[in-house]
Amino acid sequence: MLEVVELSKHYKKTKAVDNINMYLEKGETVGLLGPNGAGKSTAISMISSLIAPTHGDVRLFNQSILKKPGELRSRLGVVPQEIALYNDLSAKENLEFFGRIHRLSGSQLKKKTEEILHQIGLEDRKKDLVKHFSGGMKRRLNIGVALLHDPELIIMDEPTVGIDPQSRNHILETVKRLNEERDMTILYTSHYMEEVEYLCNRIYIMDKGNIIASGTKDEIKKILSAENTIEIKLEKMNKALISRLREDPSVAHITFEDKSITIVVPREVNLFHKIFQYAEETDAKPLSVEIKTPSLEDVFLHLTGRALRD
Repeated sequence: MLEVVELSKHYKKTKAVDNINMYLEKGETVGLLGPNGAGKSTAISMISSLIAPTHGDVRLFNQSILKKPGELRSRLGVVPQEIALYNDLSAKENLEFFGRIHRLSGSQLKKKTEEILHQIGLEDRKKDLVKHFSGGMKRRLNIGVALLHDPELIIMDEPTVGIDPQSRNHILETVKRLNEERDMTILYTSHYMEEVEYLCNRIYIMDKGNIIASGTKDEIKKILSAENTIEIKLEKMNKALISRLREDPSVAHITFEDKSITIVVPREVNLFHKIFQYAEETDAKPLSVEIKTPSLEDVFLHLTGRALRD
């Protein structure tokens, strides 16, 4: 359905996107995962024909989006990372305005507007001005605008950035329903691992302008089949223990948060004895030490040497 072929965008000496290849089959939800600055938004802008690539092509239904953008935009919906709404119009007025851009009118426009308001959960606020909406409500309306013309493929660029948990859950459930009930094909970018794990059939991991891994969730997790992830929960965080673990040549990666330290070690290495030895030496008080099932976060750390949100 969608094929990205050797797509690149260079700005002077900076390679924002460097020769990436991707594909989406009809009815898939595919995740494009990466930290801020990985090149996701630039890639999305080229895929949706908003900016021209330095080289490469994007093909939708076997036609080049870059050569015939007008013909294909009617089959494509885009939810941009930046809110694209009129603050001095109501939710209903925004939908009606953008609906007319898609050549909807009369009873068809009225029916579609009501349907979208119900779908995004804003029926009770349809007459309120957007400037009085929370960030989450604006995000939901932003998605509604992208759905007005019944696109076959929708591209969502970090649609849950900076919103409350309730709105975030509503958006995730909306995306899930679009895929399952309407067989909509979705390209979903995020730097939240849990969102991509919940929504997506396949995943592309992007960093520094490159696709560094791709496959199903299980296939990507198998990258760490030769390693174990060990989580150490402490009574309180201990920086001396972190330093001691870093010095151990068996520890490939280490992250820490609150009262928990996570390390990655070769599967053949039994580090449990040393962990307790280091804890005693540094006066740390471990509450538990356990081997975790590898997560996408662990894989990302392994591939890039940093956590996803660093």
